[in-house]
Amino acid sequence: MAVKEGGSADPNVNSKLKDCIAKAKANNVPNENIDRIIKKAAGDGDTSKYEANTYEGYGPGGIAVIVETLTDNKNRTAGEVRHYFDKFGGNMGTQGCVAFMFSRKGVLIIEKEDLDEDKVMEDALECGASDFQAEDDVFEIYTEPDDFSTVNNELTAKGYTFVEAEIEMVPSTYTALTDEEQIVKMQKLLDTLEDNDDVQNVWHNWEYDEPQDED
Repeated sequence: MAVKEGGSADPNVNSKLKDCIAKAKANNVPNENIDRIIKKAAGDGDTSKYEANTYEGYGPGGIAVIVETLTDNKNRTAGEVRHYFDKFGGNMGTQGCVAFMFSRKGVLIIEKEDLDEDKVMEDALECGASDFQAEDDVFEIYTEPDDFSTVNNELTAKGYTFVEAEIEMVPSTYTALTDEEQIVKMQKLLDTLEDNDDVQNVWHNWEYDEPQDED
């Protein structure tokens, strides 16, 4: 879709394609696979017509959920997404019902390893990042959507590699769940959505702590 909508298979003139490539590389997709997919999309032999749609709703306990899909059958996908919300104690709402709780931002995540925090922050801000946060094991770098490709390229040129690099819907506030049944249903909702081939991204504002291993 990025190739067809952007009108070019050249990421230097197609920013959407460039962002897709950045995400693929952060997920360790081999370059030859990326090139093959781009060539297929640019060729006349690919006649598939896909449509991007976004669905919004609430999971158990009022967790805000945004589901981004890419499908060749909108009715099928909409029905499946609605069914998942209903099955796991949520409900699919109208467009815009939860989107106001999120902001679209570029997100670049770097493993801390032996990197100097002050140096990484200085480099990130110098390259045009809008925010920088140090978490337990990683540095999180945020950009405006239009600046994502530039910041990504300039930090890559400085030798940084990313465990995650994409434009995300970042929630302004998070909601925790304390009821065990709601926690189980929320996790099942996310797993089921992500297992659907038509679902590209799932964004939510669930504040979830990974369980700690016990010795």
